[in-house]
Amino acid sequence: MDRNLKLGVLYGGRSGEHEVSLMSARSVLSVIDRTKFDVVEIGISRQGQWFVGENLWTSLQHERFDDLLPAIFLPVPQNPAVYTKQDGHMTLYSTLDVVFPVMHGTYSEDGTLQGLLELADVAYVGAGVLGSSVCMDKGLFKDVMIANNIPTLPYLVINRTEIEKNLEECLDRAEAIAPYPLFTKPANLGSSVGISKCTSRSDLMEGMMQAAAYDRRIVVEQGVANPREIEMSVLGNEEPKASVPGEVVPKDIFYTYAEKYINDTADLLIPADIPAEMTIKLQDIAVRAYKATDCAGMSRVDFLLDRGSGEFYLNEINTIPGFTKISMYPKLWEASGVPYPALIEKLIDLALARKAQRDQTEREFRS
Repeated sequence: MDRNLKLGVLYGGRSGEHEVSLMSARSVLSVIDRTKFDVVEIGISRQGQWFVGENLWTSLQHERFDDLLPAIFLPVPQNPAVYTKQDGHMTLYSTLDVVFPVMHGTYSEDGTLQGLLELADVAYVGAGVLGSSVCMDKGLFKDVMIANNIPTLPYLVINRTEIEKNLEECLDRAEAIAPYPLFTKPANLGSSVGISKCTSRSDLMEGMMQAAAYDRRIVVEQGVANPREIEMSVLGNEEPKASVPGEVVPKDIFYTYAEKYINDTADLLIPADIPAEMTIKLQDIAVRAYKATDCAGMSRVDFLLDRGSGEFYLNEINTIPGFTKISMYPKLWEASGVPYPALIEKLIDLALARKAQRDQTEREFRS
């Protein structure tokens, strides 16, 4: 191109991880090379309203929208753009060449946003509809891991309606999975939002109710009594690569939301102190899981390692991992030789390459 790419950076969102998105977006926006990209910031409020305008990030943080312009993103192929509406008239705000969704959780990382971007026929960073939705739902994701012979912990998926109808039966089924500790989680959320470690039936009941507040599907999962949390960053489309491993050493009972984003007390050990042969094995499994779920662009793959037995389990894949200054995904790639600004540009290149692959698909059938 003989001009800068129009890069839409999308952040905020109607999700329990709204604040995390703002923190990630601030970091991403601070390192984008403005000599190569014309940045178009697009913010989504907690209520799902789209905005553009000056001081957008600060306005979203304080939930003050009077000085912003309502944004309209139309799913019109061949002409992806953001519009605004003033005095009853819709006006072009900016065209878009590629979108970087720096968003997490519901309506952001679960395939819904990716579906909108697909309909608009615009390049975007990260996994597509399939990879996003499969990796977001912790229950379905575990089914896929089992089908691919990738070790994962025993689990149970329970619907909110089942809890409402017969809580005692749900508790009995959950306790049949394994001895305590058990973990309860919303099936479709991240950043440890709504997750509880349960060591008794009363804990389990409370954990189920909390998880069900954030999602209609919850997962009850066997806990590891004395786990090590090992993480790897994966980068690429058809030929992904895994980074060096890192280890999270939480000071809390597990790596909670507060410890991740408020207290900043956990230690991040990069590289993780594990044998070289285990590193190679985990890298191989991370790439296998990435391919099995049709991920693209980026993902962070999280493992649990049992200190006692030495067994490891794939816990989850985050298709839009955190990008704050303390986030593991960019830190692992930096330790692997890819600094933060170069990582952002690589992800944009991968998004454009993925779009070029989509453009080769026939959209019409003629007999």
